[in-house]
This record gives sequence, C-alpha cells and structure tokens, in this order.
Amino acid sequence: MTRTPIAVFLIGLLVGSIATRAEEALSLEGKIALPGVAGRIDHMAIDLARKRLLVAALGNGSLDVVDLASGHRIKQIAGLPEPQGVAYAQKPDLVVVASAGDGSVRFFRGDDLAPAGNVALGSDADNVRIDPGTGYLLVGYGSGGLAIIDPEKRSKIGDIRLPAHPESFQLDAAAGRVYVNVPDADQIAVVDLAAERQVASWRVPGLRANFPLAIDGSGTAVATVFRHPAKLVLLDAKTGAATQQLETCGDADDVFFDAKRRRIYVSCGAGAVDVFQGEAVGYRPLASVETSTGARTSLFVPDLDRLYVAARAGLLGSDAAILVFRP
Repeated sequence: MTRTPIAVFLIGLLVGSIATRAEEALSLEGKIALPGVAGRIDHMAIDLARKRLLVAALGNGSLDVVDLASGHRIKQIAGLPEPQGVAYAQKPDLVVVASAGDGSVRFFRGDDLAPAGNVALGSDADNVRIDPGTGYLLVGYGSGGLAIIDPEKRSKIGDIRLPAHPESFQLDAAAGRVYVNVPDADQIAVVDLAAERQVASWRVPGLRANFPLAIDGSGTAVATVFRHPAKLVLLDAKTGAATQQLETCGDADDVFFDAKRRRIYVSCGAGAVDVFQGEAVGYRPLASVETSTGARTSLFVPDLDRLYVAARAGLLGSDAAILVFRP
C-alpha cells in the first residue's frame, strides 16, 4: 500500500508523540555494566547509606554489589546456589541473600561483605522482606511458607503456612497484614502478622499467574500483576475487591507505586516498563518504555528517585547491565 505524504507525516507525528510520552515518563540516565554475569537476574535491594545496589544474579550464582556513586560493580560474591531474594537489614548492618538451590538464607556483613552466618529453610528460599517494626525478616520458601527470622540471632523464630509457594509479598506494618501472591493456588493470601496465620484468600476470576505485588503508601490499595492474561489489577486493601483492571506488558515480575507522581511502574520480561498515571478516579496507561528482552526485575528507590532495571546478557555478546531510569 502506497502512503500519501500526509499519511506519512501523520504517522511520524504519532510515533514522535509516543516516544515523547515514554521519555517524559522515564528517561534512561545510564547503564551499569555487569561483565561476566550470565543468565537470569532476580531481585535487587538497596543499602542506602553506602549507596550500594545489591543484585541477586540467579543464573550466575552470584551476588553483585554495585556502587551507585561511581557506577561500577565493586564486589561479586560467587558460588551461591540460585540466589533469588536479597535485602539489607540496617540495624544489624547485614546483607541477606535467599537461595532457591539449597533453601538457605545467608548473611554478609554490610561493611566488608564477609560471611556472617546462615539459616537453613530446606528448599526454594525466595523473596525477602523486613518488618520495620521488629526488624525481623520474612522469607518465602518451600511448598508454602513464610519463615520469620531474627537476623541478629541468625535464627528462625516463626513460620506462617500458605497453600503453595509464595511469590512476591509485601507488609503493611500499620495494618499488621502481609499480602502474598500464591499463583499455584490462584490466590492472594492475606496474613495476620501478629497471629502468624492466613486469614483471607482473594481471587480475581479469569486471571492466573500473579507474581508482582505492591501496596500504595496509604495502605488502601494493593496492586498485583497477572501474566495470563497480562493485567495490572488494583484491589481494595480492606476487602480484596478489584477496583480496576488494566492491560500491561507480558512476563511481569515487579511492580512499584511512585507516591510522588501518583504512578505505577510494571517491569516485564517482554522488554518494557509500563507506566500508569493516577487520576482523580483510578489509573490510566501513560507510556510503555523499552528496556530489553528478559529485563523483568526492577527496583524503584524513592529516596534516590530512580528505577533500576536488571537486563540480562544478550545473545550477541552484550554484557548484563543495570538500566538506570530517572522518572
């Protein structure tokens, strides 16, 4: 089909408009190379005081530590069996790494990253969260559990049973609740933290494979992202009622609220970060920002006002990298 000059001009305007919206939503500020890191990269965490980004390189069997001030990797801890979850516990000054391969939770000193003990959970240790009230760790693991660990004593002090393996989960300390994606049970589990037990199950009919989850700053909304089909779903945090469903990118693995701009970021292995803008009522799609295929994990750090996206090594020899986006 032959396009007229006017049609070509209009198409150019449309493409330019889309590119402008993406640039306004998220601007690529830089890339931090991770040479030698092969395979899938899983979750990330931040040591704010030292401005260190902690990267669980699952496929590479390593924890890679990036100095954000210089934009370089400063340390690699190798020989970890499929590291998935990572966190930084400020009070005891410990880096925490959960490994799927042997079900362990390993501790490293924050200053020199020397080994500082471990806790064995049995199998498939995954996401790590820190209870801001107690300082205890919550670690998803096995065929259905959240382990409660005292990081100072390096010991497991509690266990919350779930119907299947937990994926992303978040704590609402004010409400005393934990919201847990349990995709193999087709539900979002609601846990009473004080009672250490599940008290409710939420389901969204017609949607499966819910992996990323976030809570907004006010504690009134839970965002979860399903992969089949690819949907961002907003739920009332008290009742579990779905208030909005929006199409999003495929193979999502992380979602974050940006309270400053009333936005939501969804990072996807399909090679994009989808940005949604909050309005008077609900959210609307704002932009889809290109990343790279397989770059599905990310970390939004409000204190630094940056979104970090983990891009795995490319088939044509490009290094793995952390893409640094400025909202």
